[in-house]
Amino acid sequence: MSVLDKKLEGVKSVAILGHVRPDGDCIGSCLGLLDYLEAVCPEVEAVVYLEDPVPKFKFLQGFEKIHDLSGETWTATDAVPVYDLCVCLDCGDADRLGEGKKILEAAQSSLCVDHHITNKGYAEDDVVEPDSSSTCEVLYGLFKEEGITREVAECLYTGIVHDTGVFKYPCTSPKTMVIAGKLMEKGIDHTKIIDESFFQRTYLQNQILGRALFESIAFLDGKCIFSVIRLKDMKFYGVTSKDLDGIVEQLRVTEGVECAIFLYETEPHIYKVSLRSSSDLDVAKIAAYFGGGGHVKAAGCTMSGSIYDVINNLSGHIEKQLKEREAACTTE
Repeated sequence: MSVLDKKLEGVKSVAILGHVRPDGDCIGSCLGLLDYLEAVCPEVEAVVYLEDPVPKFKFLQGFEKIHDLSGETWTATDAVPVYDLCVCLDCGDADRLGEGKKILEAAQSSLCVDHHITNKGYAEDDVVEPDSSSTCEVLYGLFKEEGITREVAECLYTGIVHDTGVFKYPCTSPKTMVIAGKLMEKGIDHTKIIDESFFQRTYLQNQILGRALFESIAFLDGKCIFSVIRLKDMKFYGVTSKDLDGIVEQLRVTEGVECAIFLYETEPHIYKVSLRSSSDLDVAKIAAYFGGGGHVKAAGCTMSGSIYDVINNLSGHIEKQLKEREAACTTE
């Protein structure tokens, strides 16, 4: 019996939460659990709470049932919905649940399922597997085989695809590929999932990507590259943060680059920072120093100041790791 099975015993209501600005793994795992519960525990009332979910995932069953937390503010404690169980997915820190944190605090019991190495273990029970490619991969191991319907498989496959970069990131393991194969056996249209949710872009998204690449700057002898999109740029192109997905990955695959940095301005002089590593550089360590988190090769944080301040602070930590590696190689 899995931890999930034990937590579901005697439960009549379940709240499913994910992190703010939910990505493919977050949405896939949340809807995957929702569809799973509807298949194996139809008597349980389950509700997914997410902040402004990206419309490109609307093909997943249950998307239209998501309770959008955007603009939601529970000022009175008695107004917060109370559930028997709160399951937090793909979120390493309770503060990243946004308004959903209040639901977690009000719940009778809680469970966190995640794969981030920086997870702080904030729930009553935690299943954190840093070696897994995604939270969807972790969930697969908690689900009963009979509960993995085609709809559940679509959700889990979507999450795995997004967190592995279509199976090309280092987090992809033989186990990941075996699970993906088993999900494909459920009859999902894997080609459509990859094309429409991962690769497909709108005309405006291509324009802002082109802008970011054109204005990118390489530094530290070409080992690092960064680009930034300001609020005025987003307003000019008519795009939102949702339209910036994939830019940091495109920067990362630049020849000779070991670390890619992408910034976008969320409010004046406040930047959301995405970090990607193509080598043994540990960007999770860098992000954690600035209050963020993530994985060794993919992490993020929020920083304030001028663009120069942000890049200067980040480059100091990157350069330190490069020098430590060089010193270690010399010693050997």
